[in-house]
Amino acid sequence: MTPLTEIFATFLRLGLIAFGGPVAHLGYFHRWFVRDRRWLGDATYGQLLALCQMLPGPTSSQTGFAIGVERAGIAGGLAAWLGFTLPSAVIMIGLGMGMQHLGAFDSAGWLTGLKLAAVAVVAHALYGMARQLCPDWPRVGIAAASALAVSLAPAALGPFVVIIGGALAGLVLFPSPTSAHADLGARVTRRQALAALALFGMGLIALVGPFGLPPLWAVLYQSGALVFGGGHVVLPLLEGGLVAPGLIDANRFLAGYGAAQALPGPLFSFGGFVGAGVADQAPLLTGMLATVLLFAPGLLLVVGLLPFWQAAGRYPATGRALPGINAAVVGLLAAVLWDPVITSGIGSVADAGIALVALLALALTRTPPWAVVLGCALAGAGLGYLPSMA
Repeated sequence: MTPLTEIFATFLRLGLIAFGGPVAHLGYFHRWFVRDRRWLGDATYGQLLALCQMLPGPTSSQTGFAIGVERAGIAGGLAAWLGFTLPSAVIMIGLGMGMQHLGAFDSAGWLTGLKLAAVAVVAHALYGMARQLCPDWPRVGIAAASALAVSLAPAALGPFVVIIGGALAGLVLFPSPTSAHADLGARVTRRQALAALALFGMGLIALVGPFGLPPLWAVLYQSGALVFGGGHVVLPLLEGGLVAPGLIDANRFLAGYGAAQALPGPLFSFGGFVGAGVADQAPLLTGMLATVLLFAPGLLLVVGLLPFWQAAGRYPATGRALPGINAAVVGLLAAVLWDPVITSGIGSVADAGIALVALLALALTRTPPWAVVLGCALAGAGLGYLPSMA
């Protein structure tokens, strides 16, 4: 098996079972690629994660893409992104194409069950990350302060402000680097990086500038390029750019929103649903292009900034800031666990009981995540629960 085939196949398997959203995805990445397969070390993963958290775009997809780049260059990154995104993108494009035949499915019991599974998967993944990235009280304090801060700050700016705050806290609290600098392998040359940044800028000018291009493409690219906080933040902002102008019906948008949160893989695959759902002609092609446009800015930024991030990592100040950044990431993800994962997933004591049983199955037994997700979906369908969408 060639490296690219191995990367694609591994991320495809992960894309089929990675329920729970960005928090769970980052936990899966750490377990699969750091602990089990040893494709990279803890320090390297921490640096890649810190970079992706500081960039706009889909954090978990950017991190997976960066892991692929570290493994086999830009082609490896594309193989990782394609494998991880393909399952959810196919489902979301299919739902967008068939929405007029499916009707409203946002009140289905199985969908509520999947949301409860997401609560358990996210909580379990967050616990594993916190053990790795917050091993002492200073970093626990940074994580707690970050969770509180991001809950109070504006959604679009909160994650970025929290990451900067974590970096400053690391500089103050850690007089020397807590770990050795990790060599990221220099898989991206500076020429490739500059080309990626040029493409990113050209996209902003061509799609967001005053050139009269269709609003759908401008909204998708702008959301992917300028929104901090990942999928949970970009979905509401897409609603403002697409529902208010009448590009997509509000009920259809909310139904797709619920499905995106319940499916495995990245939430940015929602772009495929939007593209296929608004297209009068060639919905499959439109859904594919919409998916690419929403993801492209964030991936271009990873390629464009990775060599410079590696160079910055050689300075002692960066080594002091990274622990604070990683702790802030834990706090940021803890805030996301509460809102929207818990607030939109748990609406009753019975819901909380199912989520707790699922969490205990993950934490105390060898039950695989896919089995927990299936059990929760069956429980929701069997008991006829109604979702409490926020």
